[in-house]
Amino acid sequence: MILIKDLLVKIKDFTLNISHLEIRNGEYFVILGPSGVGKTVLLHTLMGFIKPVNGTIIVNGVDVSNLPPERRNFALIPQDFALFPHMNVFDNIAYGLRVRKVPEDEIRRRVLRIMSILEIDHLSDRRPDQLSSGEKQRVALARALVINPHVLLLDEPLANLDPRLRIKARSLIKRLHKELCFTAIHVTHNIVEALDLGERIGYMMNGKLIFVASPEEFLRTKHARYYINELKPLLKFIVD
Repeated sequence: MILIKDLLVKIKDFTLNISHLEIRNGEYFVILGPSGVGKTVLLHTLMGFIKPVNGTIIVNGVDVSNLPPERRNFALIPQDFALFPHMNVFDNIAYGLRVRKVPEDEIRRRVLRIMSILEIDHLSDRRPDQLSSGEKQRVALARALVINPHVLLLDEPLANLDPRLRIKARSLIKRLHKELCFTAIHVTHNIVEALDLGERIGYMMNGKLIFVASPEEFLRTKHARYYINELKPLLKFIVD
């Protein structure tokens, strides 16, 4: 379980304040909210890139609040995927294992397995500039998942895909989560994405977590009206 308690982050004029959040092991948790409310700041704080003023982050009973990123065993997929342009697909995926000094035979076994699961075996020798957006996303997912992270953090991972690829990518992520049972924290401003992927949704505004609800419960809140235009093609009405 991930427990975030009394987390306070200050960056210039922006304040992030999460008083209490629990995420269950194996849960796909989505953080929803408009741009600029602190979703990415929260992910970067969880990763250890940003040091909070106050608060604790506990993972399976261990306080990781003061650990450096490399000791937290979290994996982050940024919006631009951040693949290394000078490395081929195999080496991009293997990078995190090599940093952790995993033996090469074990690296090969784990990389080939995750490439097979994601159906990107044929891309092994290609470099990022030879990949489509959808292929880059699969490589980024493979690189994150191959280290068996405690938590997978996804920062708007579908934002740079066209509508057709977004549907395919959501289906892929759902399949991977079902097969591999990883814990995920996925941030987005896209309501369709949140409803489709999230087992629970945390809604953020102005640097604060307003509430946590199931997708069905979220649709009954006043905040769902903010997304009415995106929801019209999917729903006949939203219950007050």
